[in-house]
Amino acid sequence: MRFDVVTLFPELFTPFLTVGITRRAFESGQVDVQFSNPRDFATGNYRRVDDRPFGGGPGMVMLAQPLELALAHIRSQRNDGAPVVLFSPIGKRLDHAAVQRWSGSSGAILVCGRYEGIDQRFIDTQVDEQISLGDFVLSGGEVPAIALLDAVARLQPGVLSDADSHHQDSFNPSLDGLLDCPHYTRPEEWDGHRVPDVLLSGHHGQIERWRRDQRLQLTAVHRPDLLEVARGAGLLSQQDEAFLAGQR
Repeated sequence: MRFDVVTLFPELFTPFLTVGITRRAFESGQVDVQFSNPRDFATGNYRRVDDRPFGGGPGMVMLAQPLELALAHIRSQRNDGAPVVLFSPIGKRLDHAAVQRWSGSSGAILVCGRYEGIDQRFIDTQVDEQISLGDFVLSGGEVPAIALLDAVARLQPGVLSDADSHHQDSFNPSLDGLLDCPHYTRPEEWDGHRVPDVLLSGHHGQIERWRRDQRLQLTAVHRPDLLEVARGAGLLSQQDEAFLAGQR
């Protein structure tokens, strides 16, 4: 798959693409990431990519023309009708289901806004989908773009050392959309705190039940909305419900 990133700051992505486990996806070409800088498509001596907003107000607004030219250049290289994605507060919040959808796609063109925003005419005519990371404001779309690329990359075959690792992630359908359980490693006792005895028992059935109960409890406390989704989908067993009833 290929992701083209339209950004004024492509250098922000360099460490991300070359460090950590997910670099395998980028080095192997499983996830091909290319960059286009709108400033390369701007005109005039100063190659301006922004200007003052009509109607007044603080900040600057990114010009539509350099973005459109950058997009046209990318289209000429891809020729596959890839969707154009803008990271924006009005977008749908990125979740695991969306990441899974993108991880099985041919990619997209990711537009990273800056300043006060992008000329709305570019958004109206060129953008297919808008994505938000949450109810907070960032300086630009680069951080959300990195988040999406990271989430997609780790789902590609061979990227994680253990192919089953992502199946145990929070929000994964294999966990019925629940949060993941706590994890422990050596030593068995650290700073006066012991690993739960059940994890040392070697009894796989009891261990799996403990993990399931922990997932249920954590989800009930921290994300009861996810628990209700799982319940509505019929994913909770009678044993699950009995455990939850005992926690009230």
